[in-house]
Amino acid sequence: MAEVLPSARLAWTWGAATAALAFALDQATKWWVLAHLMDPPRVIPITPFFNLVLGWNRGVSFGLLSADHPATPWLLSSLALAVVVGLVVWTTRDRRPGMAASVGFIVGGALGNVVDRLRHGAVTDFLDFHVAGYHWPAFNLADTAIFVGVALLLLVGGRRDPAGAPTSAARP
Repeated sequence: MAEVLPSARLAWTWGAATAALAFALDQATKWWVLAHLMDPPRVIPITPFFNLVLGWNRGVSFGLLSADHPATPWLLSSLALAVVVGLVVWTTRDRRPGMAASVGFIVGGALGNVVDRLRHGAVTDFLDFHVAGYHWPAFNLADTAIFVGVALLLLVGGRRDPAGAPTSAARP
């Protein structure tokens, strides 16, 4: 059996920790919003540019691919799970903790939205930013985790490793 290198173990730990954190925070806030805050559903102004609202996204980003067909949540969840598997495989090949943490945020957010789709048939959205009467589509912490993960992935992925550091291209 192959020995797990410390760098691989560290990367796996960072990835798993960020995925667990993103997933747990997302699910906790959605539970709180549904169970306590939006019973009954309403608009709660927090600042002049931010409200808490209850929205259901049956599609993906910005409501794309939205449909009322009963198979839609299953198809979108399957697609998300396939992406998660691909990202996890990628993380096992790139031993940088920053890359693993970036992917962890994406995986945790994706899994949070998958749970919503399978539980409710749609993703629970509740964060509503607006300015001058224009509203950004409502979103949740899973969406935020995915955004942060992609942004970090772009930042970390473009950096060169120090000389001699193992990467996905140079594996022992």
